[in-house]
Amino acid sequence: MGMLDGVKIVSFNHFMLGPLAAQHLGDLGADVIMIEPIGGAFQRQWGGGNTYVGGESVAFLVANRNKRSIALDLKSTAGRDIALALMADTDVVMENFRPGIMDRLGLGYDGARAANPRLIFASASGWGSSGPYATRPGQDLLIQARSGLAMITGSTSAPPTPVGVSAADHHGATVFSAAILAALVRQGRTGEGARVEVDLMSAALDLQQESIVAYLNGPREQGVRAPEHIGGWLYQAPYGFYRTTNGHIAISICTLEELGTALDRPDLAAMTVADSWQRREEATALIQDIIEGDSTEAWCERLETHGIWHAPVLDYDAMEADPQVRHNGNLLEGRLATGEPVTLVAHAACYDGERPGLRLAPQPIGAQTREILDELGYDGARIQQLEEDGAVAAAQLAT
Repeated sequence: MGMLDGVKIVSFNHFMLGPLAAQHLGDLGADVIMIEPIGGAFQRQWGGGNTYVGGESVAFLVANRNKRSIALDLKSTAGRDIALALMADTDVVMENFRPGIMDRLGLGYDGARAANPRLIFASASGWGSSGPYATRPGQDLLIQARSGLAMITGSTSAPPTPVGVSAADHHGATVFSAAILAALVRQGRTGEGARVEVDLMSAALDLQQESIVAYLNGPREQGVRAPEHIGGWLYQAPYGFYRTTNGHIAISICTLEELGTALDRPDLAAMTVADSWQRREEATALIQDIIEGDSTEAWCERLETHGIWHAPVLDYDAMEADPQVRHNGNLLEGRLATGEPVTLVAHAACYDGERPGLRLAPQPIGAQTREILDELGYDGARIQQLEEDGAVAAAQLAT
């Protein structure tokens, strides 16, 4: 998939938002060089579900395919010189350290742009590059808490609830990669570089646009906690999840009259559009009493017959087997450098009917260190000396 063939990206990203954004661009053909510390980035040390494949954490595996790895000691003069040489000959520099870290390393925006005026210097942070929270830890759960996302998730009978995935990180990665693509368009048209800045807080707010705009322009006394079963505070009945005899079913946008007819319940069908707002707790309680009397499969069949939008609520085993997921090729099978098989989530878009694949599995620390130094003009003896000095590290790959 060569949409970005010829585009060079140097990535100092180290945890989820930044690495995932760089992976989006690597999927599209960009040559992404991932700069890591000698001992590896933090993303290699911690994995969701305490899951490791071939010794690599899930946090690393989900966001680092289609990249080359070079391991540098950025606190050493030689390591910093190598990083600067890479930055001087690239289209994009990406980093998601806390604000000020790149400057302290001698790798900040001003110096980089002076050496490479057409450079796109793209930074991602937790809260923004300035302001009262700029130096605070910017981690997804903390962002969900402060952005309101956790407060609107779950019903009035439950406490504020995290979404269940690092939603701000993942959405932020999409925003980050899109912003870089916009800067690349201008760079290609005018030769002009750009300073791109993205933060998790902004991404989390962007993710809630419908909810925030509805609340700030409506009667605020209604609060942001959803009634039981309803899919969010800003939705009317019957929109939400309902328990069946063997699972749950989602019922989407329809009138109570339409649903009541489908369920053969005149009392529900008699409810008006106004009732779907003003009596939504009563309506959803009635719907739940009905739905819990049969299986998910039976209700799916009934609702399909009546043209009611619906879906079974699947766990990951069922999602993996879902025929549309399989048809779309949403799960990507590959092998790590160690030979272990691994299943990844594929790139989310198709181009000319084709979905980007796995050119390069997530790599061991420094797997391409020697290759990249050779491209910069370092000879074998110099590379060996740099390794001995601890300025760089190179993986010992099986042949």
